[in-house]
Amino acid sequence: MGPEILVWAAVVYVGAAVGSFLNVVIHRIPLGESVVKPRSRCPSCRETIAWYDNIPVLSWLLLRGRCRGCGAGISARYPFVELVTALIAVVLFERLGISAAFAVQFLFSCALLVIAYIDLDHQIIPDKISLPGIVVGLIAAIPGGVPALTDALLGVALGGGMLLTVAWVYERSTGREGMGGGDVKLLAMIGAFLGWQGVLLTLLLGSLLGSAIGITLMMARGADRKLAIPFGPFLSLGALVTLFWGHTIVRWYISYAGWSQN
Repeated sequence: MGPEILVWAAVVYVGAAVGSFLNVVIHRIPLGESVVKPRSRCPSCRETIAWYDNIPVLSWLLLRGRCRGCGAGISARYPFVELVTALIAVVLFERLGISAAFAVQFLFSCALLVIAYIDLDHQIIPDKISLPGIVVGLIAAIPGGVPALTDALLGVALGGGMLLTVAWVYERSTGREGMGGGDVKLLAMIGAFLGWQGVLLTLLLGSLLGSAIGITLMMARGADRKLAIPFGPFLSLGALVTLFWGHTIVRWYISYAGWSQN
């Protein structure tokens, strides 16, 4: 086994291990619990999970998705989050190697994953993730980062301002709240990491995905337009797509628009 394979194996394992920690964060932050102590426990019997039962993905497969102690089922979400985090680490490592840019984009991606699942479960976006995220994104842009600091500042202002305006107009016209403050802060955080251009594409992609899934759910359940659907997961997914393929999408659109005009 060559050194290059060992490096890639290490990236995969570290990514999956971080994903395992993200599962703890997703579960504990909404409950107001520490993400550091105590050690990982079974959600059902609350027994501490031994290290050999806490190996990312592999332990879940060997235990067939059940707790060794009480036999209760453990959600497939746990290995899924670990696999997605490992995949993100691999893609970023292939693009950026071990660098400051890798660390920043990996941290941003992990924050989006956590926010998406917490919003799905509890319809909240924790300030303790989005607000520090804005600060981290701006700091990362200071030393000649991508985006530039000016673009990051504009991204925060545009991201927060756009959703705040939409929320205000919706509430004034319908008499009910249609978008929470958490979404506003989330898009501001996305703007800090992706710049104002990334905010526009993220909002477009998130709105398209949210509309498509929302309409599908309303038709399947026979619900009306008052069906509450969290927007955070769609913004998070839109931001990830923008991070990884934003430039490709923009180039394709410019090329397509130019072709259409001709």
